[in-house]
Amino acid sequence: MKTKTILLIQASARGADSVSRDLACHVAEQRAAATGAEIVTRDVSGGLPVIDAAWVKATFTPPETRDDEDRAALAFSDTLVSELLGADEIVIGTPIYNFGVPGSLKLWADLIARAGVTFRYTENGPEGLLNDRPAHIVVASGGVPVDSAADFATPWLRQILSFVGIEEVTVHAADGLNRDPGKAERIRAEIEALAA
Repeated sequence: MKTKTILLIQASARGADSVSRDLACHVAEQRAAATGAEIVTRDVSGGLPVIDAAWVKATFTPPETRDDEDRAALAFSDTLVSELLGADEIVIGTPIYNFGVPGSLKLWADLIARAGVTFRYTENGPEGLLNDRPAHIVVASGGVPVDSAADFATPWLRQILSFVGIEEVTVHAADGLNRDPGKAERIRAEIEALAA
């Protein structure tokens, strides 16, 4: 029987000082303990390749007719897609930077949104293909309240996940930390309560 896998995506540039990293890791560890899953971590904070003309050409070329240049253009994207397809659960840890997600997390989304692989076009519009797995989003912010009018990160993440078919999304909001430094520990306790 296949071991379950949790894909943990970390986006904060703050390293060990990051609240979103700490809490996302805690979610993943709690879920792994509850399900016997292994955790695969993808840290996108160091930056990812941007989509360029070669990538776009390759994605619009049918797989059976792609040449070596096409395959090279898609190689890293294929790795990210493979991680996503192989995951039974997704955990994303992200701060809110200037009202949105870090640029590297946007690049990750660009690289995993692949027609015919993670979503498909139908007569009724796009349809996500990953509708058999849940996701957790851990969002940290100094001042922006999660799901407020100024938060463009959380709704965007829900939309991206929905676009590839992931509708079961739980948000853990460690927001307003500048005003409420103790909130991170309360969110940690809530995560532990959910796992109990």
